[in-house]
Amino acid sequence: MSEWLVLTLAMVAACGVVLIVTLLRHRRTGADYDASETPDVIEYMTMMIGVVYAIVLGLAIAGAWEARGSAQEHVRVEAQALHEVSERVRIYPEDVRERIRDDVHTYVSHVVSTEWDSMKSHGELTDRGTELLSRVRHDVTDYEPKSDFEAQAYQPLVDAVAAADDARSARADSLGATMPGVVWFGLIIGGLVTIGMIFALQIRRTPRELVLAGLFSALFAFLLFLIWDFDAPYSRGVAVTADPFLTLFPGIGG
Repeated sequence: MSEWLVLTLAMVAACGVVLIVTLLRHRRTGADYDASETPDVIEYMTMMIGVVYAIVLGLAIAGAWEARGSAQEHVRVEAQALHEVSERVRIYPEDVRERIRDDVHTYVSHVVSTEWDSMKSHGELTDRGTELLSRVRHDVTDYEPKSDFEAQAYQPLVDAVAAADDARSARADSLGATMPGVVWFGLIIGGLVTIGMIFALQIRRTPRELVLAGLFSALFAFLLFLIWDFDAPYSRGVAVTADPFLTLFPGIGG
């Protein structure tokens, strides 16, 4: 099922529930029902609950978006470090240079074409990717520089491989959901309570009030869906992409 379809159904369902409950509530009220008599304390409580929940919702969205941005940054750092390795080995002998570059390209190709699908489908990296990166590390660290010029490039190359390995580990750590279950519990219960407070305001059955109540509930459904979409950085609609690898290694297709 498309994520846009899920979002549409969630918003329609939230809007529909509020409208149906409002209409049924009015059918059961007596003829002497006065919707204008809402106690001031209820209005105050509704306002405070709405403000508190809006703050929590905003923090959740910001946290999920920041986690997604961090995940994209891990990919960029890893791609940039491997690009540095590929470029800096130009001063090495041709056979060593080509071997390192070939292993780097093999690793990047595996990440883009195979490991990315594994991240989306299974939420994990591949053992083959770990093996290929280890091969790049051995290529770099096992070479003994033959001149001072090569020796000067050796340590930066080792550091670049270490940076790539660290970024890969960070990429693995950011594969799962960023929001703990208790946060989701609070967001869902808080949303139900906030929407439920609409009925405490004794809204009437006028088109204007019904439309506003429906839009209010649909907005909450959209914001919760937005958090859910950001919560898995690599596998949902607004997902982290492998563009940094494709940009720095243009000969490798996804």
